[in-house]
Amino acid sequence: MKTQKELQFILNQIDGKGYKAYKDIKGQYNFGDYILSIDSVQGDPFASPSKARIIISQDIAKFPVNLYNEKHKNIAVCDFLTRLFAKNINKYYNKVNGSGKSGLLTIDMPGQEILERTSIIIDNNKLEARFEVGLPAIGRKILGKSAITIFFNALPKIVKNTLYFENIDKSKLINQVELAVDQHYLRNELKKKGYIAFIANGSILPRESGISDKPLQNGAIPFKSPKSLEVEFNLPHKGPIKGMAIPEGIALIVGGGYHGKSTLLKALERGVYNHISGDGREYIITRENAVKIRAEDGRKVEKVNISLFINNLPNGKNTEKFSTENASGSTSQAANIMESIEIGTDLFLIDEDTCATNFMIRDEKMQKLVAKEKEPITPFIDRVRFLYEKLGISTIMVAGSFGDFFAVADNVIMMDEYIPYDVTNKAKEISKEYKKDTTLKSNDKFDYQSKRIFLRLSFPKNNKDIKIKTKGLYSILYNKTLIDLKYLEQLVDKSQTNCIAVIFEYIAKNIVNDNMTISEIVNKIYEIISKKGLEELSSFSGHPGNLALPRKYEIIAALNRFRHLKIK
Repeated sequence: MKTQKELQFILNQIDGKGYKAYKDIKGQYNFGDYILSIDSVQGDPFASPSKARIIISQDIAKFPVNLYNEKHKNIAVCDFLTRLFAKNINKYYNKVNGSGKSGLLTIDMPGQEILERTSIIIDNNKLEARFEVGLPAIGRKILGKSAITIFFNALPKIVKNTLYFENIDKSKLINQVELAVDQHYLRNELKKKGYIAFIANGSILPRESGISDKPLQNGAIPFKSPKSLEVEFNLPHKGPIKGMAIPEGIALIVGGGYHGKSTLLKALERGVYNHISGDGREYIITRENAVKIRAEDGRKVEKVNISLFINNLPNGKNTEKFSTENASGSTSQAANIMESIEIGTDLFLIDEDTCATNFMIRDEKMQKLVAKEKEPITPFIDRVRFLYEKLGISTIMVAGSFGDFFAVADNVIMMDEYIPYDVTNKAKEISKEYKKDTTLKSNDKFDYQSKRIFLRLSFPKNNKDIKIKTKGLYSILYNKTLIDLKYLEQLVDKSQTNCIAVIFEYIAKNIVNDNMTISEIVNKIYEIISKKGLEELSSFSGHPGNLALPRKYEIIAALNRFRHLKIK
């Protein structure tokens, strides 16, 4: 290992030389209390920034073990330190100017959700911070002295005020860990007691704007549970907390336009993740395996059994192994449901505004006009209770105009000026006025145990031909093929998308074998991550810091939208 003086000497020596001379600084340098590891060096100032790590022994960092000795606590500590590292970059570093990405110094900054990331890693032995740096240049001539400013002036201050326990705001870190413990406890208690979601009194549901996920500051109405649905939990650190708990079964969210129906559902969608203090949704907790279902015209579907909902198509197409490159609204929504069942959800989240109407319901007038044998779709209203009573899958649904769903609902919550009311009894009375058949619809011939084998020929014969890159939150380019994820509404961070891209490559090179189902492959990935950590999935030897763990439901959704996917 080289010394910090050697790094300074090299930077002085290459000052003014061509940019490729920066390759000389790759390696590890001893800075006394910590090690600076420069893992990859960009070949051009306009290329992706260089990747580096700070490695510091716990003998020096001295973070108490009890703060990170459980998975949910460890994630909270790493999230806190990542945010603090980013804050201290802004505090202690004045960006040096130059061409391209010169002078960039950044770490993978989280949003409102707390996710498992690779930006900070902490264990009993060491603490690692993974970051990116744009090595400075004018044109393509090295600015060695500017690089010295980054490595010898800014970074030591950032490290000192981020990675040493004695120098940080300990109370804020402890508060974040205690919040994580409370969220973890509440999530477990919900399942034990048969609830699918919980919204604490005082929660702030509306967001700042359509492009900001921060809480609305002015005019937001704090959530207040109706008494009939209000429950209390005694959290380990916060103590007693009250709010609305939604029981397993079928729950409708109704109300007039702009009264908060979709806002409530959106909060529940994001409730599968923990949120930071001050977000307003800290104690909005939804079953971790809840999946938002919607219509998705134009998506690829590969051999999915949608016969629970669609049969006897006029063209004679097999709906037990349904495939298309251009799904309709109804077939895409049916496929989305069945693929979610395949990976193991027990809660659907649905907003009628983003559904195919003919998939959701057929009113009596239409049933009289179009004979049953001429309609291939069995609507969702005729299957929703079957999904719950036979498969244990609950549904929370925004219903602004589908009153027929009153007959199949267990709970009906009306939003009135962002305040929820329990109107279940009134809805049931209304439903009695109409003779809607609510008989449980079964399908004895339906095979719920999917055997969709993921075939190796989905990928090139030579794995070296695989080139995968991400473009923002909702796009992955596999060679020249776009994987469009824009309708995966529970994908919340571009680093999750980065991780999905890495997972694609890992599956192609290490897992797919023509014997495993698509869900078995995704579960295998999660098993590997659980045992070895996220960085195990990357072929990059320097531990990239821009990965965040996606849920298995978004991973399998991306695979199912891959247009080269081949299933047996």
